[in-house]
Amino acid sequence: MRILGLDVGEKRIGVAKADSNTRIAIPVGFLLADGSEWQEIARLARLNDTNLFVLGLPRSNEGNATKQTEYVRNFAKTLMAKIPGAKISFQDESLTSVVAEERLKSRKKHYEKGEIDAEAATIILQDFLEHIGVRDQYNQNLSVSGAVSPQEDTGHDKKKSKRRTRIIATLIILVVIAIVAVGGVIWIKDKRAKERAEYYAELESQMKPEVFNFTILPGETIFSIKKNLADLGYSNDEIDAGFAANYDYDFLRDRPEGASLEGYLYGDTHEFYRDSTVQEILDVFLKEMGKVITENNLAERYAARGLSLFEGITLASIVQKEAPSPEQPTVAQVFLSRLTYGIPLGSDVTVTYALDVLDPNREIYSDNQAALKVDSCYNTRLYGGLPCGPISNPGLSALLAVAEPTDTAYLYFLTGDDGLMYYSHTEAEHVRNIYSHCQVLCNISL
Repeated sequence: MRILGLDVGEKRIGVAKADSNTRIAIPVGFLLADGSEWQEIARLARLNDTNLFVLGLPRSNEGNATKQTEYVRNFAKTLMAKIPGAKISFQDESLTSVVAEERLKSRKKHYEKGEIDAEAATIILQDFLEHIGVRDQYNQNLSVSGAVSPQEDTGHDKKKSKRRTRIIATLIILVVIAIVAVGGVIWIKDKRAKERAEYYAELESQMKPEVFNFTILPGETIFSIKKNLADLGYSNDEIDAGFAANYDYDFLRDRPEGASLEGYLYGDTHEFYRDSTVQEILDVFLKEMGKVITENNLAERYAARGLSLFEGITLASIVQKEAPSPEQPTVAQVFLSRLTYGIPLGSDVTVTYALDVLDPNREIYSDNQAALKVDSCYNTRLYGGLPCGPISNPGLSALLAVAEPTDTAYLYFLTGDDGLMYYSHTEAEHVRNIYSHCQVLCNISL
């Protein structure tokens, strides 16, 4: 049986999963808390054939409830309403995101905010598996009320007497006998349960074809997708052949010659047979992208803003990496205005992508000052206009943001240390916003 772990935040929700047999939690990814998360969680639950959820319940350093604690409890209530039959257990957690970020740093690999949330969800779920026990939890009626602390024994008669001592001794003996007896029964039941589980697992493997799920997340890059395919057992030759194959779709034809599939693999989860080729897998995600483009008239709407489909998708891929869904239309407006006035986009996420192409392990460009000068057509701090192609695979909200940006006139924006977006019309205002709101995030390594 499978379990989903959730690290619930107001902007993003980290997701992890585990199987009751292996008891090893692994990260799945993250969802944007933009209203679409309920449908996505329900879909993940169906894909993993589970209705069991473990939610991290934040506490203060002193172990007290906080505003975020109440937010998670309300989230759980909504989840139970959205997914009838859902069973939820809370796992107390504090500083999980900090630990998750430290883990990612220790791997000496570039990571994004969403990966911190996914890693945090993994920590929460693993703690649940190790400290509470999966089997015991299955036998409980899980609810949003959380675990109830045992009541303290407050006995009233504290007089010492031989009679009381004899009674207590007798009770202890009886309790020990009962524990031994119950323990034996539990051991026998547990052994039989394991035998039944093995039987049904073997029976299921004989009845079902061998399939697997493959997920591409909004904002994920081809580098990450290739790694995930390799983790499934595909060879580098098979992966390279899949990405180099000829896919006959109209929406791919306005790309420059030699352009990769970056930007065109629409984020979703699909089920495949084990003998599926990489080309067959990628074709499913490309076909879905074509459907999104057609249903939302993206080519026509981008043309109305002076952009080709390729240029619109390229800009959407930057917007996807720069801002959460509610802020994407305004961020798209900023970039479109800068293109109109001939001002470089100056996007750090394009610099990061340039480094991922030229120096993925950050062996050459070890500091931000050097990184910002990396000579790449993706570096929009060094070169004007759009980069030479998409830097991620944008989701629907980013694609639509470029088609319908907000009616504002900003030229600058930043994400503050508090997670909020700050916009400005002039460079002087932008510098003040950096000083007032971005002393940490604005100095994170690219």
